[in-house]
Amino acid sequence: MKLKLALFAAALTGAMGMGAPALAADAGHAEVHKQSWSFAGAFGHYDRGQLQRGFKVFREVCANCHSANLLAFRNLAEPGGPQFSEAQAKELAAQYKVKELSDKTGDVEERPARLSDRWPAPFANDIKAREAMGGSLPPDMSVLAKARTYHRPFPLFLIDALPGFSYQEHGVDYIVALLNGYKDEPPAGQKLDAGQSWNDIMPGNRIGMAKPLADGQVDYTDGTPATADQYAKDVAAFMMWLAEPKLEDRKRTGFRVVIFLAVLAGLLYATKRRIWAKIPH
Repeated sequence: MKLKLALFAAALTGAMGMGAPALAADAGHAEVHKQSWSFAGAFGHYDRGQLQRGFKVFREVCANCHSANLLAFRNLAEPGGPQFSEAQAKELAAQYKVKELSDKTGDVEERPARLSDRWPAPFANDIKAREAMGGSLPPDMSVLAKARTYHRPFPLFLIDALPGFSYQEHGVDYIVALLNGYKDEPPAGQKLDAGQSWNDIMPGNRIGMAKPLADGQVDYTDGTPATADQYAKDVAAFMMWLAEPKLEDRKRTGFRVVIFLAVLAGLLYATKRRIWAKIPH
């Protein structure tokens, strides 16, 4: 029994000491690599510049096919996100048209979007989306970063549950790997159906989305390298914010709760010692 416990402790210590290992994906697929994220860890926070770049990639590339139904224009100016100014958010919203039932005529009319409006979907409904995309349905991007994950081998999946060591960025790691996992041609002996591409990360390796990112595709004005790999990281970070816009508030609240509980535990212990100190046992 002691030998088993010693071996387990050694494996756990070794895993905790690893830097940024290549983390195994499902059998038969390429590995998903752990990325470095500013929002990881107990004190993590979003990089405003990265969120603004990620929004630019989302707007110019991803939004042509994918919806973000939970995103409102006002969210882009709220604390904890890309934090565009209210004027910038209003100007952006005005560039889009939304349909609304007119109180005067009773007809559906178009008007410029306002801060309170949701991000407009590229297709009217799922049927129209499938018709335009050759049968594939582009998923909504609102919570995609929290809905995707990958397998972490033993004992890493145990460490994920430990306070102080938990890792919750599986989804964004997976998205970066997926966007960089395209191959020009499938392996020998493999065939693709019409409209499919080969992706080393996608389960089944066949994906209905063509390679979306290429070097120089989106202009960055802050000097950040305009590469496909950088685009993938930036848009993945933006998708993390889409899925968890209150992440910074949650972590601040969690830290305060931990401090409160620590102080409360100390007071309770001191009270117990004072009450029972002179009582014989």
